[in-house]
This record gives sequence, structure tokens and C-alpha cells, in this order.
Amino acid sequence: MKHIIVKLIFLASLSLLLAACSSHAPSKGAADMPGAQGTFAFTPADWKKDTKTWWKDSDGIAPGVAGCHIGTNEKGEANGRVFGEACLENGLLVESNPAAGKVHSHTGDIGHPDTFNCNTWCIGNGKSQGQCVAVSGPAPCATSARCECK
Repeated sequence: MKHIIVKLIFLASLSLLLAACSSHAPSKGAADMPGAQGTFAFTPADWKKDTKTWWKDSDGIAPGVAGCHIGTNEKGEANGRVFGEACLENGLLVESNPAAGKVHSHTGDIGHPDTFNCNTWCIGNGKSQGQCVAVSGPAPCATSARCECK
């Protein structure tokens, strides 16, 4: 019985570890950038399940710039939906993509932003250190985040 419990605890721990490491490779635009950790599935607060939505990123993949992901229609006309970039609890920056001003779709209203280690990004760009900081967002986002380097 003790061996079964140990095996169950091991399998549960392994499942949690795999779930925590379920990010994908960095996006094409971020793949060669210092600090790029990979993408993950993101659903906005006002998620529209099973709906193809359209979005435009204000800054492209620019960890040093606070960005805003703006909901649009297929023609790029804003529809009032937005979300800013953010700092995760583990200190990584959530950096939306693909390119500044490019209208693109999210199947099922699920995006796949990149994550960045800001310290690695800053060092890779000639600075001594860095961290993710929450900041005011560019309009129409109220809040956003960026890598701040020293």
C-alpha cells in the first residue's frame, strides 16, 4: 500500500511539473532575442470561447516598450477590447506579438504571447541588469508592463 501511495504522489508531482512547463517555443519574431522563454496560451478577461477574434499589437515584440493588444474586426477597426502586457508572478514579462500594427486572428479567442526574462534581455542588450515593471499603458490600455534595464 505504501508503494502505491508513493507512486501516486510521484505521478501527481510529475503532472504538476509538466503542466508548469507547458509553454511552447518562442514566436518566430522573438526566437533570436535574448531572454525569450516561449509562448503560452492566453485568454483575455472577457474571453469569447469558440470565437475567432482579431487583434492588433501596438508595439510588436519590443520588451523595453509597454504595449497594448487592441481588439479589432477583420479590417483592423477597433472594437473596444484591449489588454496590456504584464509581469507574471515569477517575474517574466508577457510580451504580445506578432508585429506592430499587424492585424491577426486568435482562434477561439486564445492568444499566444511570448514571455521574456527581463534580466537576460537587458544583459543581452548591453545593460547590467533588468526586471519586469508594471507601468501605465499606451492608449487605449490603462496598464501594461515592460523590461526596465539598468
